[in-house]
Parts: sequence; C-alpha cells; structure tokens
Amino acid sequence: MSIDDPLPISLRVLRENVLRHAGHPAVKRGHLEAARTGRTGLEIPFFPARVLLQDYTGVPAFVDLAAMRDAVAAAGGDPLQVNPLVPVQIVVDHSLVVEEFGHPGARRRNVELEHRRNAERYRFLRWVQQAFRNTVVVPPGGGIVHQVNIEQLAEVVTSRDGVTFPDTVLGADSHTTMVNALGVLGWGVGGIEAEAALLGEPVFLRLPRVIGVRLTGALREGCTATDLVLTLTRLLRTRDTVGAFVEFHGPGLAGLPVPDRATIANMSPEFGSTCAYFPIDDQTLGYLRLTGRAESHVRMVESYARGAGLWSEPDGHLAYAEELVVDLGDVRPSVAGPSRPQDLVEVSRVRETLPAAGDDDRLPHGAVAIAAITSCTNTANPGLMVAAGLLARNAVRRGLRPHPWVKTTLAPGSPVVVDYLDRAGLTEHLDRLGFHLVGFGCTTCIGNSGPLAAGVEPGRQPLAAVLSGNRNFEGRINPDVSHSFLASPPLVVAYALAGTVDIDLTSEPLGTGPDGGPVYLRDLWPSADEVARVVGGSVRPQDYVAAAATARDGDAHWQRLPRGDGALFAWDPDSRYVRRSPFADEAGEASSGPRDIVDARVLAVLGDTVTTDHITPSGQIPPDSPAGRYLRAHGVAVPDFNSYGSRRGNHEVAVRATFANRRLRNRLADRAGGWTRDLLSGEILPIHDAAEHYAAAGVPLVVLAGLHYGTGSSRDWAAKGTRLLGVRAVLAGSFERIHRANLIGMGVLPLQFRPGDSVDALGLTGTETITIRGLDAITEESWPATLRVQAQTRVFEVLVRLETAQEAAQYRHAGIIPYVLRRRWLGDSGRPA
Repeated sequence: MSIDDPLPISLRVLRENVLRHAGHPAVKRGHLEAARTGRTGLEIPFFPARVLLQDYTGVPAFVDLAAMRDAVAAAGGDPLQVNPLVPVQIVVDHSLVVEEFGHPGARRRNVELEHRRNAERYRFLRWVQQAFRNTVVVPPGGGIVHQVNIEQLAEVVTSRDGVTFPDTVLGADSHTTMVNALGVLGWGVGGIEAEAALLGEPVFLRLPRVIGVRLTGALREGCTATDLVLTLTRLLRTRDTVGAFVEFHGPGLAGLPVPDRATIANMSPEFGSTCAYFPIDDQTLGYLRLTGRAESHVRMVESYARGAGLWSEPDGHLAYAEELVVDLGDVRPSVAGPSRPQDLVEVSRVRETLPAAGDDDRLPHGAVAIAAITSCTNTANPGLMVAAGLLARNAVRRGLRPHPWVKTTLAPGSPVVVDYLDRAGLTEHLDRLGFHLVGFGCTTCIGNSGPLAAGVEPGRQPLAAVLSGNRNFEGRINPDVSHSFLASPPLVVAYALAGTVDIDLTSEPLGTGPDGGPVYLRDLWPSADEVARVVGGSVRPQDYVAAAATARDGDAHWQRLPRGDGALFAWDPDSRYVRRSPFADEAGEASSGPRDIVDARVLAVLGDTVTTDHITPSGQIPPDSPAGRYLRAHGVAVPDFNSYGSRRGNHEVAVRATFANRRLRNRLADRAGGWTRDLLSGEILPIHDAAEHYAAAGVPLVVLAGLHYGTGSSRDWAAKGTRLLGVRAVLAGSFERIHRANLIGMGVLPLQFRPGDSVDALGLTGTETITIRGLDAITEESWPATLRVQAQTRVFEVLVRLETAQEAAQYRHAGIIPYVLRRRWLGDSGRPA
C-alpha cells in the first residue's frame, strides 16, 4: 500500500473487499479494475462480512427464509440447504412499547406486556436460533441494535478461516451506519436486500462520490455532540449527499471520542448519505479497550489498520469529490424539528416553529406531552447521558419538577447505561423527575411511545414531543403529537421541566424554586469538566464485559419459551403475528420476465418527502383502520393489537398497513389518511379496500409521487406492501436510495420523472389510465435508459431507475426472493437441479 495512495479510506475498504473475492463467479475483470481506480460510477460487487437485523426486520426476513425452505421442500429439494451463508445477528429491540412510565415498576410492567403480546413472534425467533446456522439472536432486554453493535458485536478487524480482513456489515435498518464511528464500513439496506446478502449474494453498487468533511477546532462549553450532529445534518442535507459516502478527517478528530462519532454516524440517513465513515485511529483503540475488548484484539486492529492503509490520515490529501470544512467551535445549542431531522432550530427560536396560539387554556401553548431520553443515537454516549443526569441532579436540588402533562421516559440503548448512572449516583435524581427506566429498547423514536399522560389529548393548542432520537417525521412519534423535536438528553430534561417548547431556554426561566426565585437553564447546566470527571469515574470496561456475557441468554420470560425443532417451521394457522409469506410461491414456476403495464389505474398521487413511515407506519394500530378491522375480525382484542411493526411477520396485517399513516395525503381523496378514490366505482375507500377491488377486476396499479420518495427507515414492508397491493410501478420526482432498491427487490419498477417534469408540470390528475410498454427490453445485460408513458392523451418519457445488472435480474424475476431461490436451489425451471 503506497503512502501516496489518494483513495479515500472508505473506498480502500471496498477495494480490499473486491480484490479478496477475486475468485468469486460474480467478480469480473472490470470489477477488479473499478475497485483499483475507485472511479465514481463504476459498478462493483460488495460482500459484507456479516448482516445485522433487528426484530422488525429480522422476523419478516426469517419468515421469508422459512417460506423458502417450504418452497425447496415442496419442489423436492433439501430444505436444510437454505441457511445464511454469512453470519447474521438479530437484536430484538423494537417491540417494547412505553405503556407504563413515571414509577419504579415501569420497566417490569412494560417487559411483561412486551412478552405477552409478542409471544408468537418470540417463539418463532427461538426456533430460528436452533434451525439456522450462522445465526445469533440477542433476546429482548439486551439493548438497542446499533448500540449493541458498537459495544459488543463489531470487531473492526476480523479473522475467519485463516484470513484477516476488515469487519464490514449490511443492516436492515437505516442507522446501521452508527458502526462507521469505529471504522467499520457498513450501511442500511432493505430487509429483502439483506436477505440476499445473508444468502451469500453480493450487493452490487456503483462506486460512490466520497465527500470529505474536515473537522477543525473543538466544541465550545455548553455544546454537545447532539448539537454537532444536528448542525451537520442540516449542512449535509443542503449538499446533495444522497448516495454518497461521507468521510470525516482533519485535526478535530483527535479530540472527538468514539461515542461522539457514533452520535454523528448514526444520523447518516438523515444526511441522505450512504454512510458517515470515521477511519480507525487512537480513539478507536481507546473505545475498544473501554468496552472490554481483549488487548490482543486491540493490537491486531492497530497492526492491520496501519499495514493495510486503513489508519486515519487526518492531514492527508485524499481525492475527495468534494470537501467541506466544519469548525466545531461554530456549533450552537440547537434542536431539530418540528417534523424533519434536518430542520435545525437554535434553542432561542423554537417557539417560532409553532402556529399561533389557539383558544384553549387546558394546556400551555406548545405543551410538551412527551419528553423521552431514548434511541441509540444519544444513549450510546456516556457524556450525554451523564450530562442529563447531572442536570437532573441540579434541578432536584433547586426544587424543580416536571409538569403533570409531561410523559417522562428513560429507555437506554444498553444496560451499561444504568450501571454507570447508578455508580455516579444520578439514577435517583432522574427518578425524582419522573425519568424512571421503562426498558431497554427502541421506543419513542420509532413510534412506540405509548399513551400520553392521563387527560392529555390534542385540542386547539399543538402538543409537542422532545426526544433524544434521530427521527421526528410527521405522525411518527405519536399520532396525537403534531410537533416533535430532536434534542440532546440534557435538553430533554430541560424541556420536561419547562413543560412547553414555547420558551426561549437561553433567557427565560425553566421554573421557580421553593424560594420563589426564577431558575434558568444556565443555573443547571453541568460544565464539560464535571461531565468528563463523572464519566471517567463511573464508566468501566467490566460493565461492558458483563453485559456482553449475558446478552444472548435472555431473561426468564425468554428462557421459558419453547425452542422448537425441525428444519421446517410449524406454521400456526391461527397466528396473527407470524404467517408464511407469499413471496416464495412464484419461485416454483418458470421465470417469464416482466410484462408491460397496460391500462393501469393510479392508486395514490402523493407529494414531496413521502417517508417510509407514511407508506408503512410502525406505531399503534387504530381499531378503525384496515389492519384493525382485520385483527378484530380474527378475535384480537384492541388492547392486544400491539404495533404495526410488531406484526410485520404477518403479511395480511402488513399489507393493510401500507399507505395507512393517518397523516398521508393522497390527492385522489379529500381526506387525510390511507384513503383513495376507487376509479372504477368513484367511491372513497381505504387504500387496501380499493386495491382489492382493482385486483378482482384484473387492473394493475401505479403510484405517482414527488421528490425524495421513500425517505426514512429502511423498511422492507414499504416495498413488500406496495407489491401486495398490486402496484407495478412508482413514478416519482426522485427516490431515496434504500427504498428504490427495495421496490426493485419486490419486482416494482421505480421510474423517475425527467428534470422539469412532475405530476403538476405534466398536468396529471391521477384519474388517467397509465400504459408503460417496453418492459421486455429489460435484461440482465442491458435495459433502456427511458421508457415512454402514455397517460390518456399525454405521452412523456421517464427515467428507468435500475442501476446494476443484479437489480435488473431481480426485477425480471419479480423480486429478490424468487431470484435467489432459482439462482441457488431451484433453477429457472422452478425445480431442483
């Protein structure tokens, strides 16, 4: 490795990956040359060292694998052949709902409810543990997947079969990028793409632009890593980072510890970038030691990184496509909201995001209904968690308490957080303010916030949530909360005390002390020196070692579950959580290729920035929704509905959840929510009901949308549900990276309006019939750059958003699952070779 190598370090990892697999049939000579040059836009295969799943993605993925075993067995093959071919790790962390809060028994009660509601899913995962090779399941209570990843699972450099190479990972969750903080290259993909990867299929990508971010200076007193990441999110969102790698370097790295880097890397999806990479350096080694990794392993990481050219070059002159300079000293205390993570707001101006006050005096204007210290983004950072505890201590000493309408919750990403908060004497102060432990899991950030405090309901005044999470999309946090703000853990505590976001925390008091005097945020904020001293005295490697040693055992609830046996899963016909998925059914037939789309009708006309939460919500299931009606019809009581996300192992629920977000706006309907106009009857119907009517009539469907379609979580069911509704193509102004790939992986064709064209510019209303011909020209070797669309009398061209030969192959086979089955076990005829 030349010391003058100009290739960005993240691309060097890709180069090593391709060259190491030079003997693989998928690796062609052109791929090797592309990897050597790193030239943007050239295609390469990528072979991840492992695949990471959480339960919302892990259950559907292994339901598909179990169905694939059924398909192979039905075709006369050996189902035991169907196994992950690379290591897979599933961390069960997305099923905890905050039903109980504000009292010492909250965690125990929430865990009991979690296990009772999810027993069918958890029994399936217990079977997965014994049925599939190369699979590790971390049961509920072990922590949030991305925090568990950096604290326990990530090796940075790994050895396998006598070969040492960089640890790389693909995860079926957008925030897999958090591990980039350790110098581990990885990013989020759709669950169906993750399935292909775990079955040994390479992921093909075009070599990305690498944007260098040079960090200088240091954070000023009073600023946190959260303030920094929110500032970076706004900056990078304005620079068109979609599909790019972001690589950090510069002198500012030396003073930026891995937990701060993890806070930044976690929010790479909010930048729009594929990853946010921090090369290996002394901070990396220090974190490995802090979290209890063996010294021999730490030395191997350093030796390999230096020898392979993967060691940080903070002052090197690497060939970045673009370089930005960020002075850490310019960062100011801030939050993001009220509905997008890139909308940076200085704390002095948060009230300006609120609408005018209404005539309603039950609650203050902008009342904080939820104050949640939650998510991997910030709870992986001891400095931020200790700062929240110290601010709580100072508030208790000044006699402050949260207001009764504020739901206060603490859901750390790792049991280690409780260890060091206890050791520092801070847990009791958080408890005094109502921030009792509610469990270890991804809760408020994904919509599992649970009910609001008793008597709190939306009125004429907007309700607000303040959370230490990474996503605050409209309708995501809680259906009754209209304004959601991302903030650091200490600011979450501060807003809980204030009770409203209609306040300038820099100049107005949070409350009044027992002496009648005002108490300001500046009176409570701990100094950076104090935070560092407490962290240094309370965070210990042995706590991480102990957590890792017991993480895979599970609690008593988990251990009481039957493990199951046999190569094939015994599907329960009465289960409303886990049902055999239909996606492998087509694999037993010969591949026929795609058909033209003729006289399709439009299911929905959507605007800009439609997120995967709009397409497939993950929160609570309303009783009057299509999914709710389905569950009630099958005898499920409303209190046992659980969340949409928890029932994604049942395609009947998941398809009814598709486009069911209460805040979805479809121009074909005159009401918000998952409604559309059935163009065959003229009725306004739930989208699922209309889709069933179209299917019965043999009418294909399309969706029309604006810019940034599919922003947000790497939610495979946003594509799976779209497919099951009968949608053949999505025509959008632009696509977010992961969702575009997911659509292809389900046999749905992503088509993009040409520059200057849009639904409005073309005068489309959505009432037209849509015909798209020429799909038979899509082959694994080539495909047209554009296709012609006929919408009644209008004719226009759209861009075909297939980017690699593998994507074209998946589309031709109607999706990844039949493609992999035919490629590995059944052949194009649908029968074992």
